[in-house]
Amino acid sequence: MKNKFPHIQIFLSGILFLCLISMSCIMAVSAKEFSGGWYFKKTEDHTQPPLDAPLAYTRDLDSYFCGSPEERVIYLTFDAGYETGNIAKILDTLKAHHAQGAFFVLSHLIEDNTDLVKRMAAEGHLVCNHTMHHKDMTILSPEAIGQELCGLAKLYSEKTGCDMAPFYRPPEGKFNRQSLETVRSLGYKTIFWSYAYCDWDNKKQPDPEKSAERILAHTHNGMVLLLHPTSDTNAAILDRLLTAWEEQGYRFGSLYELTEK
Repeated sequence: MKNKFPHIQIFLSGILFLCLISMSCIMAVSAKEFSGGWYFKKTEDHTQPPLDAPLAYTRDLDSYFCGSPEERVIYLTFDAGYETGNIAKILDTLKAHHAQGAFFVLSHLIEDNTDLVKRMAAEGHLVCNHTMHHKDMTILSPEAIGQELCGLAKLYSEKTGCDMAPFYRPPEGKFNRQSLETVRSLGYKTIFWSYAYCDWDNKKQPDPEKSAERILAHTHNGMVLLLHPTSDTNAAILDRLLTAWEEQGYRFGSLYELTEK
């Protein structure tokens, strides 16, 4: 039987074709692995932030961002590129509370403040790999990534006589599958974070009172906290934070503990 409305059939066929194309595009985008800077979603009820689906593949590549939701434990991590007088203050506060931290360092700090880096290790902190030159690892070849990590580990060993802890934090949190796979092949585990705030600009430091309140309001079980120890604000509020957490029943865990689970 002859179709009396051929134009309608053509129109509907076109709509169906566009829908199929759109669905294919959506599926391709959703399946694509994330490449860029690490991020987390803040929660307001002291629960852990969720791991977004595009980030899920990092779990299979020895990457960690949070500990057990059942344990009142906090992992204190610090990204340390240079000294401003505040790293020493941070170490003093950690020592007073018998709290262990993990310091992700750059070559500049090792070369210019060797005694300070030695102090970190001597006082029980982990000295970890933040690369030689703080480059974007997502645009480097595996060979160049190896030079950045192995070069720093060698420098640290030569200057301190110690072995660097097998933990890595990507500069600016930038990562992709290739970089994470390369890091893993070198024997490192990648440490992201479940909470951080804008503390890195030394010329624009946040208000100490508001910063302490903000961090305490977002504290959660298994929190991997990222702080910059060059920050005046962090040096001023760390004692208050550690005291509050101790009163709330939190303890301060090691990255070895975090990554063995």
